[in-house]
Amino acid sequence: MAEKNSAGGGDLPPSIEAAWGLRERPVKGPKPGLSLERIVAAAVAVAASEGIAAVSMGRVAKEVGASTMSLYRYVSAKDELYVLMQEAAFGPPAPSAALEAGAGWREALTEWATGQREQFHANLWALRIPIGGPPATPNSLAWWEQGLQALEGSGLGEGDKISVILLISTFVRSEALLMSDLATAVTARGVSPEEVVAGHERTLRRLVDPARHPAIHRLLDSGVMSEPDDPDYEFTFGLATLLDGVEALIRSTAAEG
Repeated sequence: MAEKNSAGGGDLPPSIEAAWGLRERPVKGPKPGLSLERIVAAAVAVAASEGIAAVSMGRVAKEVGASTMSLYRYVSAKDELYVLMQEAAFGPPAPSAALEAGAGWREALTEWATGQREQFHANLWALRIPIGGPPATPNSLAWWEQGLQALEGSGLGEGDKISVILLISTFVRSEALLMSDLATAVTARGVSPEEVVAGHERTLRRLVDPARHPAIHRLLDSGVMSEPDDPDYEFTFGLATLLDGVEALIRSTAAEG
């Protein structure tokens, strides 16, 4: 067990204490081999195979072969379990090749955002967990730290740096959630993504009135909806556009200085 420090004096949420190892654990578990790590791993496995809605204290207890009440000696509530599941599944960011090579802030932030996106796509269930507060667990702070380091030397103030990190993180999460929802809808309909797009275009051509919807009419006539779909395009386009805005902010800050 990690040694307690001044931050672990009982003024932290239980989930944060558990993530940092600041909470006393049972000397003996109610069942041999039961541990917080095993409980969290079982919960992640359930979420990965059946979705976050399938995770309950009773279900996880069944997976580890213990009683539901015995889990509460390690995890005080399901919300706490969610935090620990995210912490375990996402892990810390990989070492930044861009930072190690001394690349600029734009390349470093692109690498950072892409790494976050990969973690979300590998753990889509985590997108269904409500955000309970700012980063405070070890791995979430490691991601935050790496993002802020990418902006070192940019000339931005500390407040603007964290605003940039929040903006990009929100975009990454939102894009991953949208793609997850679309994929779920496609799967439920039992058709390919191309068939969905083609069907949507046919529907629009039947409904769109050139007089009432001139912009949509021009879009349909352009043929872009019939072009091959690149699943990464919206992410690449959106991130590049955001970073263009950050670049403009950096130039403006330098001019004011």
